[in-house]
Amino acid sequence: MNSVKQAPKPPSIASPLLAGVIFSLLWLAAGALLLSFMLSFTNMMESELGTYTLLVHGASSLAGGFTCGKRSIRRGWYNGGLLGLMYGIIIVIVSFLATNASFSLHSLIMLGTVLLAGAFGGMVGVNLRR
Repeated sequence: MNSVKQAPKPPSIASPLLAGVIFSLLWLAAGALLLSFMLSFTNMMESELGTYTLLVHGASSLAGGFTCGKRSIRRGWYNGGLLGLMYGIIIVIVSFLATNASFSLHSLIMLGTVLLAGAFGGMVGVNLRR
């Protein structure tokens, strides 16, 4: 009797940093979708979006840092912080290209938030690996 061949495994992303960035962008997409639903179906005002987008960026960076830390062997704070910095730079570049928004205090606050959230997520991810 012939054995059934196993199906090939899907390719995995080798770089923890790239996996974290992709994961954080997926969380950003889910957060943006949630915010748009909240804006459409609740009494939420557009003037409140600034605070909520900062929370979504922080949560996305935290989730990406967690993924990056879980995939890396050590130095989770470093890898997560680097992920947060890369994520923040991507967001600043996209906001500049999409809306011609200049670098402001809000951008600096967002960069600090995602840097700290990514570093914290990386520390938690490395420690949960063991």
